[in-house]
Amino acid sequence: MSTKTDEKVEKYVQDVKDKIGGNPDVDLLREVTKACGPSIFRADAETIASSSESELETVKKNFLVKKLGLKDDEKLDVGLNAVLEKYGKSNRNKYRAVVYYLLTKHFKKESVFK
Repeated sequence: MSTKTDEKVEKYVQDVKDKIGGNPDVDLLREVTKACGPSIFRADAETIASSSESELETVKKNFLVKKLGLKDDEKLDVGLNAVLEKYGKSNRNKYRAVVYYLLTKHFKKESVFK
């Protein structure tokens, strides 16, 4: 029997395949999804507004610095922009779990979730 989290993970796997291409690391994506907590079940929190500076600051502070343990410097902006570019700037629905997954891969911090 699949859980609500499983359903979300399936949706995110399909999103990665459709918008980025290739097959994502499903186990890593599942762990990142779990780390997002209950926010992924709220429509307004499930996605990231990449045009919002305050939203991007929140991603940097709460995920990149606190969760991944990265230093708050210009590399974070470069990485965040690279990931958003890869995901597609024009793509309005950027799922938080997918963005976090891509950031985890970009900064090679998969060990945080293993």
